Amino acid sequence: MTQANNFDQLCSVTLLGNLVATPDIRYRTNPIVAVSEITIATHSKWLDKKTNNYKEWTSYHQIKVVGPMVEKTLLNAKKGDLMLIQGYLSSTSSNKDETQSPNITASFIQKFSKGYSESINQIHCSAVLNTSIELRTTEHDKEFVQNSVTINHQVYCNIKQLFKNITTKCSMQVWGKQAKQLNEKAQQGDVVLIEGKLNYLTSTDKSVYIEVTKVHLFKS
Repeated sequence: MTQANNFDQLCSVTLLGNLVATPDIRYRTNPIVAVSEITIATHSKWLDKKTNNYKEWTSYHQIKVVGPMVEKTLLNAKKGDLMLIQGYLSSTSSNKDETQSPNITASFIQKFSKGYSESINQIHCSAVLNTSIELRTTEHDKEFVQNSVTINHQVYCNIKQLFKNITTKCSMQVWGKQAKQLNEKAQQGDVVLIEGKLNYLTSTDKSVYIEVTKVHLFKS
């Protein structure tokens, strides 16, 4: 599909959470660039209608930080600090098959003192549907769609002072009425605009997927 070859799509991730460990900073050469890979914990709460009690789920996000942001923000950062991250999804390798797992690369990072704050875990992106839509049903009769999508977008690299094309494949899950609408109207190659949050499989590889809260369909 022509849409899949255009690097003009949206990919924006916003996270607000606590630093899991004090950052480990290292330096690359040619040119000398500071690099750090940090983990941010975000928390979400929901009401369990069966018990009428609130439950909490913690997600751990692996984030790559490169360049002046590392020394400006992370040199004095400590475990537990509150971190605001703006970034995008990028692939962990050059492998373009369906099994690749995206990670998060920071384009903005800000540190706040330790303290409690409601977490933020948001992603907004446009993407191409890689496969045909199949409506599925859980054992509790809840309907959902799980589909692979491709995000093509450009980012500006301050280190090399040029734009880079980023292609990322990711899985998304859509539930309820929106899943039914996609099943009725969408097909492989269509473009969707996604609002949601990042979630992670419980398998050993902790692969990331998008838990969709709202999806808009654009026909190819």
